Amino acid sequence: MADYLRDIRQIPVVSSVLPGETTDRLPAHAPEQGESMDAILADFRSVILPGVTHWNHPRFHAYFSTSASGPGILGEMIAATLNVQHMLWKTGPSATELEQVTLGWMREWLGLPQEFFGLIHDTASTSTLHAIMAAREFASPETHATGRQPALILYTSEQAHSSVERGALALGIGTENVRHVPADAEFRMRPEALAEMITADLSKGLKPFCVVPTIGTTSSTSVDPLSQIAEIADRHNLWLHVDAAYAGPAAILDEHRHILNGIERADSIVLNPHKWLFTPFDLSVLYCRHMDLLRRAFSLVPEYLRTPEQDKVRSGSDYGVQLGRRFRALKLWMIIRYFGREGLAERIREHCRLAKLFASWVEESPDWEMTAPVPFALVCFRACPPIAGRHWA
Repeated sequence: MADYLRDIRQIPVVSSVLPGETTDRLPAHAPEQGESMDAILADFRSVILPGVTHWNHPRFHAYFSTSASGPGILGEMIAATLNVQHMLWKTGPSATELEQVTLGWMREWLGLPQEFFGLIHDTASTSTLHAIMAAREFASPETHATGRQPALILYTSEQAHSSVERGALALGIGTENVRHVPADAEFRMRPEALAEMITADLSKGLKPFCVVPTIGTTSSTSVDPLSQIAEIADRHNLWLHVDAAYAGPAAILDEHRHILNGIERADSIVLNPHKWLFTPFDLSVLYCRHMDLLRRAFSLVPEYLRTPEQDKVRSGSDYGVQLGRRFRALKLWMIIRYFGREGLAERIREHCRLAKLFASWVEESPDWEMTAPVPFALVCFRACPPIAGRHWA
């Protein structure tokens, strides 16, 4: 592991293996007898490593770079060694409480209201699914028992991540009941279009129940106008879930705190430390101010999960689909302790500086052009070389 991180710049970022090549180089049947670790590691280097796309490579720039840090990697190793399963407080007291302390620290850094309670999930897709489930419990509590629900309508930007629609699909909302609100020239949800769509659906007897703005969209890192959207959500009593999976951590910087203006009116928010807080994949955080709704939506406690402490503490398994819970908080705790707020802010600030520097080079070049603003650390650009006296676009 140490050698890999030391020598990683010598490895191509993207694997050159062909589909099926790794499978063909592996035995068709599992070994009957155990093998030495030396033999296993030799095959790892010669067979597995060539087929790896190196997400932790300093030149990996697809999607959002994960950039797992040393403290996070050590935290992952220790968590694997302890092999804690904290489905209940009793099965992992330190894991349960460290999660709440660490997420409390982050809540303070981000300026979130105190009533936001945090839970760690694997990815933003899972966090968003749980937020939509809470929204459905809020709008249609009878569905929990009957399985029947009215024509619930969810609103999100046409630029939103597919996880929002997937969450609605998984919960039986139906893709036809997901409204994709048009975006403006800077790829931000248009509040006036949202208001018009809600009014139109109400006139048809439908039931709007949830709106999901994004802080840092996947395609361009655009920021939806949260305060205006929150006002519309309040007016119609809609659940407001904020997808800040990518850009949320930027709010620990004073100069970016404004991206969460209006968050005090939200019902839930998701952000992913494994995107921009140097945390090894996977770790997503869901903050929710209505934990009673999450518990009502998911809690089911058979006799073998009952403990004397269950009415005195919050067990994570009471608030989600997953019963088993890994000790993910440990790696985030170690990262926060090692870098501190200033260290993390300094690195995020430098990422943003480098992005704007690169964007300035694009703007100065006659052969390239920008295709979106650069609010954070993602640069969207394209080639436009002169062709027959005009630029290609």
